[in-house]
Amino acid sequence: MITVRGHTVPDAELSWRFSRSSGPGGQHVNTSDTRVQLSFDLAASEAFPDEVKERMLTRLGDQVVVVAAEHRSQLRNRRTAEDRLVELLEEAMEPPPRPRVATRPSKASQRRRVERKKQHGQTKRLRGRPED
Repeated sequence: MITVRGHTVPDAELSWRFSRSSGPGGQHVNTSDTRVQLSFDLAASEAFPDEVKERMLTRLGDQVVVVAAEHRSQLRNRRTAEDRLVELLEEAMEPPPRPRVATRPSKASQRRRVERKKQHGQTKRLRGRPED
């Protein structure tokens, strides 16, 4: 069971798969299933309100899959996968940013910009060869 911003996702909605990892571990890697794949069917989930769920579906899609294989221990990889899933879901829950309001540069800022460009050009001209 994981909790995402006060919403609890039951274990029944999480699907775990384990396989052999190609990560660190030497010969241990060849004999144990330490790679973890955590799947979450967001479309079928009842853990989130409809408004939040719609936002998450547009950002993540129906199925969310997270893989962890950087640790030698399956338990540590499970914790890493859970943390990644929570982070992914929290990011997808964020409300959309406020739309940008188009503004125009002020006359003074335009004048300062042109003055800086002229000054920069003057500096570059001074770097050239002196004219006789």
